[in-house]
Amino acid sequence: MREAIRLAEASLRNRGGPFGCVVVRRGRVVGRGQNSVTADNDPTAHAEMVAIRAACQALGTFQLNDCELYTSCEPCPMCLGAIYWARLGRVFYGSNRKDAAAIGFDDDLIYREIPLPPENRAIPMEPLLREEAQGAFKAWATKTDKIEY
Repeated sequence: MREAIRLAEASLRNRGGPFGCVVVRRGRVVGRGQNSVTADNDPTAHAEMVAIRAACQALGTFQLNDCELYTSCEPCPMCLGAIYWARLGRVFYGSNRKDAAAIGFDDDLIYREIPLPPENRAIPMEPLLREEAQGAFKAWATKTDKIEY
């Protein structure tokens, strides 16, 4: 956790937000991340996302079920989704989302939007060409050499 906090503090010097993260496997850091949203003009460059990507590359896998994630702040909804997709075994966090909201990082809108039906969300969402889009899903369902995840 101290390494995640150190990365969060270092991130401030690199034009990033105050967030840091490490992925650990068997007591060894296998991925590090700092927030670089503004530095990279990438809204997905949260510390957790960067650390998960680095760990997956280092380990040559897309599943981190035998790893733990240490992050300086409770993960936002996007990072939480990535944590579940990566199948991380455990997560530790320092500050919580209320602490983050108190300094201007308020993810509450996203938490409120998730359970709403798409047509009731703040950003307009509507289905389009569903039947045509189903072609790729049908092909996946019958694909015999797929790698499931």
